[in-house]
Formats: sequence, C-alpha cells, structure tokens
Amino acid sequence: MDFIQEHLINPVSDVLYSYILVYLLVAAGIYFTVRTRFIQVRYFGRMLRQLTHSSAHGEGISSFQAFCVGLASRVGTGNIAGVAIALTIGGPGAIFWMWVVASIGMATALIEATLGQIFKVRAEDGTFRGGPAYYIQSGLGSRTGGVVFAVLLIFTFGFAFNMVQANAISDVLNSSYEVEVVWTTVGLIALAAPVLFGGLRTVARVAEFVLPLMALTYAILAAVIVAIHIDYLPEVLGQIVGGAFGLTEVAGGFTGGIAAAMLNGVKRGLFSNEAGMGSAPNAAATATVSHPVRQGLIQSLGVFVDTMVICTATAFIILVSGPSIYDPSTPTRVEGATLTQAAVAQGLGDWTVTLMVVLVFVFAFSSVLGNYVYAEVNLYFLGARKTAINIFRVLVLAAIGVGALSELAAVWALADVAMGLMALVNLTAIVLLGKWAFAAIRDYHRQYATTHDPVFVAEEAGLPGTLEGDIWCRKTAGPAVVGSEQA
Repeated sequence: MDFIQEHLINPVSDVLYSYILVYLLVAAGIYFTVRTRFIQVRYFGRMLRQLTHSSAHGEGISSFQAFCVGLASRVGTGNIAGVAIALTIGGPGAIFWMWVVASIGMATALIEATLGQIFKVRAEDGTFRGGPAYYIQSGLGSRTGGVVFAVLLIFTFGFAFNMVQANAISDVLNSSYEVEVVWTTVGLIALAAPVLFGGLRTVARVAEFVLPLMALTYAILAAVIVAIHIDYLPEVLGQIVGGAFGLTEVAGGFTGGIAAAMLNGVKRGLFSNEAGMGSAPNAAATATVSHPVRQGLIQSLGVFVDTMVICTATAFIILVSGPSIYDPSTPTRVEGATLTQAAVAQGLGDWTVTLMVVLVFVFAFSSVLGNYVYAEVNLYFLGARKTAINIFRVLVLAAIGVGALSELAAVWALADVAMGLMALVNLTAIVLLGKWAFAAIRDYHRQYATTHDPVFVAEEAGLPGTLEGDIWCRKTAGPAVVGSEQA
C-alpha cells in the first residue's frame, strides 16, 4: 500500500491540488463574483439578516440548521492545525491570500447552494434532498455524472474524512491526557450512534446547538489573546500584508516568499471553506426556504465564518504570541496544532490545554456529523432507503472506530484524490448551470425591491428552462410548502 500511495496516489494528488484545482477554483470564484456584480459585498447585510429570519416549517430543516450542518463539516481540526501549517510553510502573508480566496469563494458558494435549492427533491419524511448529484442529473441531464459524483462523495465524506477526524480526536486525547485509544473509540461510537440513527433532523438540531457555541468560544478566545497582546497587532498586520507581496522577506529575510505565501494561503482558504468543492450544497438543499437565493446567501456566509472568523482567529492567536512561539524567520520549530496550542497557552496559561482539547474534539466531532449528512443525501440519490441507510450508519460507526485506532496516511491521500475529482465534476456543473442561478438571483433582487419577502415560483422566475418537480411550481410554491422566513 505504501508503494501505491507513494508512486500513484500522491503524484495524482499533487497534480490535482497544485496545478489544476487551485487555479480552477480561483477562476470560478472570480467568474461568479464578476457575473453577480460582487454579490457577496452588495448582499452581505442580507446574509446576516437571513440568519434572524430562519425557522423550520412542518418537518423541514430550517435555514439556520442547514447553515450549521454545512459549517459543521467545514469547521474541523484543519481550522486549528491547517492554518498553523500554512503559516509555517508560507509565512504570515499566507493569511492575506486566504482572505482573498475566501472573499471570491463566497460567490461560488452562493451559486452552488442556490443550484442545490433549485433542483432539490422531496423525501418521504417531509425533508428535502439535493446537491451536485441532483443538479447534474436534472440540470445537465446526466444520471451517470450524478452517480459518479455521489459515489466519490460517499467514500470521501462518509468514510475517509470521518476516519481522519476520529483519528484526530484519539490523538489529541492520547497526547494530552494519555487516554487509551480503545476508550476513545468506544466513546466516539457511543456519542455518534444516537445522533446518526436519529437522522437528518437530529444531526441538524445537534449542529445548531453545539457548533455556534464552540465557534463563538474560539473567536472570544482569540479576541482575548489579541487584546492582551494589542501592542503586537500593528506589527502582525504588517507581517500579513507585507508577507503577501514579498515585502517582509526583502526587508527581514523571512522564509517563504510571495509564491509560498500565495500558494499556501490560497490552498488553505480553498480547502477549508470548501467553496466550489461540491460538499456544502448537499446541506444547503435540505433547508426549507421560500426562495433558493435565501439559502445561497446563508451558505455564502458560511465561507465568511469559516475563513474570516475561525481561521483568522487561529492566525492571530499564533502571530500575536511573539517570537518565543512563532518566529517568521524560523517558523518550523513548532508545527500544526501543537503550534496553535502553544500560542494559546502562552497567551492565557496552561489551563487552556483542556479548553483546546475540548475545542478540537467538538470541531472534529461536528465534522463527523456534517460529513454524514452529505453522504446520506447522496445515498438517497442512489436509491437507498431506510434499511440501506441504517446499514450505512453502522458502517460509518465502524469507520469511526477504525479511524480512531489506525494510522490513516493512505486513507487521507486517497480521500484527497477523490475529493479533487469530486470538485472537478462540481466545478464543471456549476459553470454550465450558472445561468439558472443567475436567473434566480435576478428574480430574488426584483422581488426584494418591492416586498422584502421573495417567494420563488419557477414559471415566473425567468429560468432558462423548464424546472421539473412540484416543489417550486406555481400550484405548490409559496410559504405553505417551502416556508417564508417572514411568514
């Protein structure tokens, strides 16, 4: 297996992520930003207001719950360890480019989430299902393309990424408190089982409660550390901006350089917020909303929260800690999550080790829940129903157990390739189907200007084709079925 990983999987992954995906994701973000006239800037206030007008109707999932499920998958150990690695390899300038790609990625996230809503279908339990597999089949008329995407996602998020997150939890508990891995495994399965077997609505309720609380805790932690070291802030901002354009390297001999800063910042931003990767639309489509663009706006805000709030919190925690913890000229002394943990301890004391362990655990566990939702949505697309889905839940629990107990380098490498291929399929689809999302955005804008409560009716939205199904057509569209947030 090591030979296959080294000579086949790793080279394919390197080509995908270093030479293809980075440029395609950035190009897509710029394209959608321009075509929507910087909608992520113009409608940012509406994104925030949408969170306050979010409620579930009937048996559906609320807009905020779907937002939290999507954020649960985005926010994981990578937000703590990944940003630290970007700083280690690319220097402080990587953070600037992380912000840039998140800014344009917000437009991509809006487009794919809106498409997920437009082409969603109704499940037997009253909730909705949708995402790239569905809009590839319905919008592009390719069942084969939808099946390929669904299979790639189920492997990547249902099994591989859940194994990796479980492994991260067992590692941090073992290294910090010497908890035996077998007990971590038993505990994880015991915690995950009732949530997974509770179905989509149970996962949504757990994510709605847990994730905002932990994200807010982490943001407050960062704010306190920055406030304590406020004198460092101008220097930190100078390092970020200067490092982004190679100025600090010239002046101070920092490692990295503009190329390293740009590449690592771009990769960190893209693969943390997942904009364009085809994962978040699976959660976005489950929401009960009166207009597809409403959920598009909320999922776009998810990119902002993931990168601009949580990833930035990690960056500032490390950068204001001073040269005793992080020195840009010799950044590799401490790496990854250890660097973040050391910076927090330096800022607030050793008692924070426990807090950081809790945060890592919750972020990783929430990712397990979000990943499961993505996989279940695509199982439904493939025709799986109650019995098959229950079997899948057992297999996911087994994967969590294996992940906690095993070394996962090969699984992680293979999952990277699968997710890269998944992203290529999704990017092709959303560019080809962009005209559907653009029409929905125009319809939303037109209605919002007069009523501030847009309701999507397919026949009146100026769509580029006929929309199949009964969700958005004239006889069923409106608050009684899809839910008006201001009803």
